[in-house]
Amino acid sequence: VLLMVYLGYVGLGAGVLQALERPAEVQAAQHLLQQHWELLANHTCLQGPALQRLIEGIIQAYKSGITLQGNTTSLGRWDFSGSFFFSISAITTIGYGNLSPSTVAGRIFCILFALFGIPLNLVLLNEIGQLMLLGVQRCAHHLGEVFHWQKKASLLIKTCALVTGLLLFLLLPPLLFSDKEGWSYEEGFYYSFITLSTIGFGDYVIGMNPDRTYPGWYKNVISLWILFGMAWLALIIKFCINFLE
Repeated sequence: VLLMVYLGYVGLGAGVLQALERPAEVQAAQHLLQQHWELLANHTCLQGPALQRLIEGIIQAYKSGITLQGNTTSLGRWDFSGSFFFSISAITTIGYGNLSPSTVAGRIFCILFALFGIPLNLVLLNEIGQLMLLGVQRCAHHLGEVFHWQKKASLLIKTCALVTGLLLFLLLPPLLFSDKEGWSYEEGFYYSFITLSTIGFGDYVIGMNPDRTYPGWYKNVISLWILFGMAWLALIIKFCINFLE
């Protein structure tokens, strides 16, 4: 029965997403094809195969973190802060997919790094989550002793912890992303949840716009936000699991 419910839920998601996203996909494909033919028609010196090779080269370079800026290229995704952020996204299993090692040595190291890093990350997240939960329980206990209403104190503290977590990890970060990335609030909120839930589609990633200048502390602060936010969201998901079970 549980398997049937699971498959039905996934099927429902697939049907809704197909209805919502398929028309936009078809429209985008038609627009791209139209631009392709207009470019060839307006610039007759261009050859179709040569243009295709250029497009493929640009796509491959973009995947490697290189973008064209006039007559120059932008680098920086593999500097220390970028590499640090990639390491966080690897061991937290977010895996945005917008950046990956291109050398054989880098890929082998990434496997070994993730092999030991993922368990280390899970242990750390569990410890952080337990400390958060212990702090909530202690606050509820002390408040119950002071005002002599244990159940109300527990409910009040848990509500405050939930609201505080929502503000710190889901509701306020989109404001920072709007300022630094130029995203709308909805896009920032979407990125926050997709990141902290480790879904990590990679359609939105911080610090990747070559037209923007980012402060040195930005990616480091976001890395800490990811770490503590994942621990908080893991507790929420754990409560949801207990409720479903």
